[in-house]
Amino acid sequence: MKIAVIGTGYVGLVTGTCLAETGNDVICVDINEAKVKQMQAGEVPIYEPGLDLLFHRNIEQDRLTFTTNLADAVKDAQIIFMALPTPPGGDGAADLSYILGAAKDISKLITDYKVIVNKSTVPVGTADKVKAVFAENTSVEVDVVSNPEFLREGVAVDDFMKPDRVVLGTKSEKAKKLMTELYAPYVRQGNPILFMDERSSELTKYAANSFLATKITFMNEIANLCELVGADVDAVRRGIGSDDRIGKRFLFPGVGYGGSCFPKDVQALVKSSDDYAYDFQILKSVMEVNERQKTILVDKVLKYYKGDIKGKHFALWGLAFKPETDDIREAPALYIIDELVKNGATVTVFDPEAMTNVKNILGDKIKYAKNQYEALEGAEALLIATEWSVFRNPDFDKIENILKNKVVFDGRNLYDLQKMIDLGYYYNSIGRKLID
Repeated sequence: MKIAVIGTGYVGLVTGTCLAETGNDVICVDINEAKVKQMQAGEVPIYEPGLDLLFHRNIEQDRLTFTTNLADAVKDAQIIFMALPTPPGGDGAADLSYILGAAKDISKLITDYKVIVNKSTVPVGTADKVKAVFAENTSVEVDVVSNPEFLREGVAVDDFMKPDRVVLGTKSEKAKKLMTELYAPYVRQGNPILFMDERSSELTKYAANSFLATKITFMNEIANLCELVGADVDAVRRGIGSDDRIGKRFLFPGVGYGGSCFPKDVQALVKSSDDYAYDFQILKSVMEVNERQKTILVDKVLKYYKGDIKGKHFALWGLAFKPETDDIREAPALYIIDELVKNGATVTVFDPEAMTNVKNILGDKIKYAKNQYEALEGAEALLIATEWSVFRNPDFDKIENILKNKVVFDGRNLYDLQKMIDLGYYYNSIGRKLID
């Protein structure tokens, strides 16, 4: 099939590349000329494990191309994916201006039947708004399909190539046939393609992310309670995670969720609920708890230093909101840094992939180390905000020799408590016994 993908952000680039991998001719469009030139030169603009291999292979086979010319992209395309940003507005509502603007532009260029696919995460009713734009600007027949993505950063290629399910919102039999043909190679093992109406499809994405955000936040609340009552959150996690009705995933406590999806999707679902005069109390609580959780590590630091960290220097490992990505959107590490600096401290950071992105935002507000051990030089204590694999088995003798004091505040519970006791560290983690 001939496919056009409008937008080469995280979702658009992964979608376009993976669609090309099954033999489709894919052309990706972006208005950022520098970015398009970068991709045309064979440079992947984001860090995502496994993407570079597929990216280069499909460029070499002429199945994946990039352009800034929308007309060229949509002219021969049978299916047009819109993978455009939907950032939250001041009131929390998703901003649809990019999607509706692109729909208007496309509507003025097409001359034959197209399937228009909303791949972006959008509020309920967006498909209807996109249909209205096309109806207003062209008499050409189009079908608008809602096809939410369920890609996890760090394993997005696997998620696309072997999806748990494909959700498609459309009432058109013509569109169903084309989309079934398109996705057939990805569900050969029997995972379902779920057809439903457009509004149910749109709500499914928000519901899924909001539920997972709720699960994470509930476990963080349990962890905080564990510290107060003297329980061990790891034991509690194993105890409830072995219940098939609950499951083991998304039960690891930490310093809150971040990234491009959970924060804005929870916020957008709350705003949509408010628009229909429904008070979604659980999700409002989830947002409140998560905001507190992002800086819980700083609370621990301030308590340890009796409220005064002015002039003290700290090391921070981990900047991305999760491992295996360079994405720092709503990353807890940024909130931790901000609070430390506000309280008069200085910080040196290290992250395997996200350093450049943070430097573009914070500049010389903090210092950047070449590796995790250089970050420890002159630091009073180590804080851990992201559970990168490289941090899981460090050289503790080396840490002891560089760090001023054997003090670790671990926001991701990376280390065994007994080991930290044996090594003689002050070790303050989330929801577990305090080692002092």
